[in-house]
Amino acid sequence: MTAPRPVEPEDATATSWVAEEWSEGPVTPPERDPFYTAPDGWETVACGTVLRTRPVRLALFGRLRQRIDAWQLLFRTRDLENRPHVSVTTVLLPADSGRGSAGGRPLLSYQCAIDAVSGRSFPSYALRWHAHARGTVPQFEFLLALHAMRLGWTVTIPDHEGAEGHWGAPSEPGYCTLDAVRATLSFERAASPADTPVAMWGYSGGGLASSWAAEGVAEHAPELNVVGAVLGSPVGDPASAFLRLNGTPYAALPILVVAGLRRTYPDFDRLLHRYVTAEGLAVLTSVERMTTMAAIVRLRGYDFSRHTTLPLTELVALPEMVAIFDEIRPGGTAPEFPMLVVQATHDQIIAVDDVDGQVRRYRDAGASVEYLRDRTSEHITLLPLSVPLSLAWLADRVAGRPPAPGITTTVFSIATQRRSVAGYGSMASTLLRAVLRRPIRSHTRRRPRTR
Repeated sequence: MTAPRPVEPEDATATSWVAEEWSEGPVTPPERDPFYTAPDGWETVACGTVLRTRPVRLALFGRLRQRIDAWQLLFRTRDLENRPHVSVTTVLLPADSGRGSAGGRPLLSYQCAIDAVSGRSFPSYALRWHAHARGTVPQFEFLLALHAMRLGWTVTIPDHEGAEGHWGAPSEPGYCTLDAVRATLSFERAASPADTPVAMWGYSGGGLASSWAAEGVAEHAPELNVVGAVLGSPVGDPASAFLRLNGTPYAALPILVVAGLRRTYPDFDRLLHRYVTAEGLAVLTSVERMTTMAAIVRLRGYDFSRHTTLPLTELVALPEMVAIFDEIRPGGTAPEFPMLVVQATHDQIIAVDDVDGQVRRYRDAGASVEYLRDRTSEHITLLPLSVPLSLAWLADRVAGRPPAPGITTTVFSIATQRRSVAGYGSMASTLLRAVLRRPIRSHTRRRPRTR
């Protein structure tokens, strides 16, 4: 396997690479796919540098192949300790795209709810034709990305946990997301200028990743023209969710976070070995191979305290644990662009009080946040119901229309909002085209207008 050959950089302080295009072979999980292995010398290049590219075929639920142009980019990013890492993003272009066709279209970075540490749950694998990824959330969210592309966006979908599956880590998902945006903007097939309007959107675990991306722009990627972010049910307080979901039908979700944090914090892993029994450690190891839904089914009602030598409330109160839980709580930094937060008041997975707290922290730090709460939806239904409104809100930011900062509104149902009702027919049309495997083309007249 040959490494990309270096090219003389235009700026003497930077290094660039010619990306190597890979023809598509068998769909192999990331752990065994050589595409995910960085070429020699990758550590010395800048964050966001494209190291390798390949065209890919994508499909709904791994079976219904979609008639779009899709590419994957291996790019350089960084971890929490500023050590070089790599990740992959999947770029969606309309079926009628040609080289340079993305010019003039805004870029949407959609963060899926990966919510697992297995490579089979990464979007770059789960969205591919013939992928064996049953029970992964990105397969359900793929339709939303197709719909955004049909409305005029270029879409990039990053593996925001990085190649090592650091689920639950602070900041890292933001670095990874922003570097995926950098990589996409520089990718020749997308051909987007550096000042292209960029929007970010994610729900649940993807909303948490989008929170970190929004908070990281000023420090990590200030050159990006980020115009807004939509955070759907963005977790708010992972430590609170851990205690609240333990022993419930969704007990697997905090266990998956713990499995990811073991990979991020060596001290955390040592702490677990001290206070968790061998049976409990075996449970943590077992979920590393599971998709999200498989883990939820397997660990339904699981009580982690059965396998700890301290009561759970005492374990999470240890100073080392408190420090980590404080670090993984979003909301400490105010982005310089507006945000929309959407949350169900009767969410069975993410407590509305935790999201209220995240919004309050943003506003106290000086951020412009519009907050919409829904009284009749719950966690699963709010995502599809909020799609038209979320995309319309982002389109307004691209067009330069002012948001409504500092407004908190609680509605009977987001489905009754004018922009929601107007968009459901278009969503149904996208679903029909995807199921019938018709070409997914963007409607020029519906493109979000740039300033």
